[in-house]
Amino acid sequence: MTKTQLGRLGIWRPWNQLDPALAKDVEDLGYGAIWVGGSPSGDLDDVERLLAATERIVVATGIVNMWKTPAAEVAASYHRLHDAYGGRFLLGVGIGHPERTQEYRSPYETIVRYLDDLDAGNVPAEGRVLAALGPKVLRLAAERTAGAHPYLTTPEHTRHAREVLGGGPLLVPEQKVVVDADPARARTLGRRTLDHYLGLANYVSSWKRLGFTDADVADGGSDALVDAVIGHGDAATVAARLSAHLDAGADQVAVQVLTAPGGDPRPALRSIAEAVPPR
Repeated sequence: MTKTQLGRLGIWRPWNQLDPALAKDVEDLGYGAIWVGGSPSGDLDDVERLLAATERIVVATGIVNMWKTPAAEVAASYHRLHDAYGGRFLLGVGIGHPERTQEYRSPYETIVRYLDDLDAGNVPAEGRVLAALGPKVLRLAAERTAGAHPYLTTPEHTRHAREVLGGGPLLVPEQKVVVDADPARARTLGRRTLDHYLGLANYVSSWKRLGFTDADVADGGSDALVDAVIGHGDAATVAARLSAHLDAGADQVAVQVLTAPGGDPRPALRSIAEAVPPR
């Protein structure tokens, strides 16, 4: 899979908020990839439904949780999808969070063993990417996979990640956005999503490496933190945030449109695609 095939913009969305009709519409808007989030199951049946409904777009996992699915199972799923859909599937794997996984221990060693097991299952390095935030795992992503898929980051993190990865490996950060020119309303919506992550040590540590403090992650997150990790404003302002990641070294940005519960992401995705051509 080439960087050209992926294009400059993809979308990120939880697996339970994706369906074949949305996948086809996203493809028609010109986006290059759909990143299936929320720890999709290792049988990858949800991913297969999206691939079956589309013709060109890459479908990637963002991410399969290493604690949830044995490497041998996901390797079998990888080969099934790769063989059926001409290489349009990209496997993203990651370690998750200690607060969400009772068995969580020795995270770095667990990642290495999991990649070893994927090797044993003949999943090629170029067919997989690794969720990575800190420098140690970013270096591992460069050494053992096609590249890195950081989540809940900033353009400053993207610049640092590119320095660690070097010029060759793939770098696809996720970026949450709210297309709404009212800052108070956009921050309220953003905080509703961000609240889920404020107690997760991996993200807090990543933000602190960027200069944020304990005060920034308290009480729903400071305005400075919300504004840093959630791009909001009109379509042009959101487009500028996405372009900042690309300018900092991202190959593609996985756009996660935030809406009110039950909201349709299509209008925002359409306006973003008009402001930043996805390919």
